[in-house]
Amino acid sequence: MTVTTPATAPAPAPAPADAVPLTTRASRRRARTAPGAATGGRDRYLDILRMFAMIRVVTYHTFGWAWLSLVFPSMGVMFALAGSLMARSLGRPALGVIRGRMRRLLPPLWAFGIVVVLAMMVHGWAPPEHHIGRWWLRMLLWVIPIGDPPGNAWGAQATDILWYLRTYLWFVLLSPLLLKAFRLSRGVTLVLSLVPIVVMSTVWSPPDGRIGSILFDLATFLTCWLLGFAHRDGLVDRLHPGVVLLLAAATMAFGGWYGLTHQSDGSYDLNEIPLAQAFWSVGFVLLLLRFRPDMDWVRRIKPLDRTVTIFNSRAVTIYLWHEIALIVSVPLIDLMWQVRAFELSLPLDSMWFQFGVAWVLIAVAVLLVGWVEDVAAKKRPRLLP
Repeated sequence: MTVTTPATAPAPAPAPADAVPLTTRASRRRARTAPGAATGGRDRYLDILRMFAMIRVVTYHTFGWAWLSLVFPSMGVMFALAGSLMARSLGRPALGVIRGRMRRLLPPLWAFGIVVVLAMMVHGWAPPEHHIGRWWLRMLLWVIPIGDPPGNAWGAQATDILWYLRTYLWFVLLSPLLLKAFRLSRGVTLVLSLVPIVVMSTVWSPPDGRIGSILFDLATFLTCWLLGFAHRDGLVDRLHPGVVLLLAAATMAFGGWYGLTHQSDGSYDLNEIPLAQAFWSVGFVLLLLRFRPDMDWVRRIKPLDRTVTIFNSRAVTIYLWHEIALIVSVPLIDLMWQVRAFELSLPLDSMWFQFGVAWVLIAVAVLLVGWVEDVAAKKRPRLLP
């Protein structure tokens, strides 16, 4: 999810032709390969990838199709996009960048947490009698999610998705060091970034529990985050297409083979097989970042362009609330069964119908609490961006 994105910046007025300075071949190449260089604003291709990744996440959580993890590994794509934005921002002082990223992430999480935590308490969630202090101390993870925020079984479906925000936050905190290491030796750092997940999956298993989950998630998507750095620095664009195809084919072949031969509970779902997820996502992200089409034409189709803007400006809200939308859709459809007209005219027993109802509820959530993302970004709050 990554997940927090600024609103699309307007393109600056073009300078007169006689005011354009001569440039070197290298600087012209950087200008061509820099995302958004043509318009001076955001790269619409990356925005569309983020929107598609969000749609894929909701689709996967609705239908549970394992093959979706192969067709479009959305989490790897989201981490790569977030890494690219982070590398761009780190041209400014690192402390201010980290503070800004946390400011954009945390208020939407707090709004979500207020609702979910109260709902879990209403459904019987309470501290153990002899561990009240520890219980309240762990509640601080709802304030700054450096670990998985606590919850109960009733709210598990709503809170399971928070691993992404926790992993994103850790990558943000580590990015100043990661970017320095990456720029010391780009190729070596990218190759070595795959070592942790290989070691954890084959030689050494981290401890069970929260710490192990954090380490596994960071190791799984570390290379995708660094590929975001490589994309921002123009490294991916400078690679020969044949080299990219070879690297992508090799990593995806290994990831696919490992997933099929090390299935989890009889499933090849990459979300349950970290090593396969890591290698497959790396190859997929490489292809997406190297062979990217010009999508600026989207700006000329106003409804589509507005949809892309809404998805990117409300990405955290959509991600946080989509599972609640799926949960609420079930009793809502049950109520529809009691209306004879709905029973006869609507496909109430179809998962596709639930999918549609969930998107309606997601839209409601965007209208009700999406403005928190504007406040977090120090913008004037709006129902829709």
